[in-house]
Amino acid sequence: MTQQAATMDTADGPCFAHGMDIAHQVVVFDAAELEPESTFWAGVLEGEVDVEDDWHMITVDGAPKVGVQLAPDHVAPDWPEESRPQQIHLDLYVHDFPTAHEKVMALGARVLKEAKDATPNADFQVYADPAGHPFCLCIIT
Repeated sequence: MTQQAATMDTADGPCFAHGMDIAHQVVVFDAAELEPESTFWAGVLEGEVDVEDDWHMITVDGAPKVGVQLAPDHVAPDWPEESRPQQIHLDLYVHDFPTAHEKVMALGARVLKEAKDATPNADFQVYADPAGHPFCLCIIT
């Protein structure tokens, strides 16, 4: 295995893993309602929603970034409770926490755990998207 095949490049270039050329890497969320979930992530990423019957793809500058698939029986995680634990979450590292917080709240997020210390590199705040999937805004410099 070559050094190139063992590492993943950034989104700007091809992604090689064990000789496999991956054109796009997309996180997919299940949701009982596609519109609020895809609209939320399109707003967060400043992208557009490509709509199909039971699938929405959020693209940014024409590149697929997040998928939302219809899951009529989707039950939101109940974080931090363990009755319905999270299975995946995104960490979004932001330079301007107050602006990012205002944006995700306006798009329909809700706070699950407030930051203890809203200073750069010190903390993070946990939110849920409209379908209940946890994600974090991580404060950086």
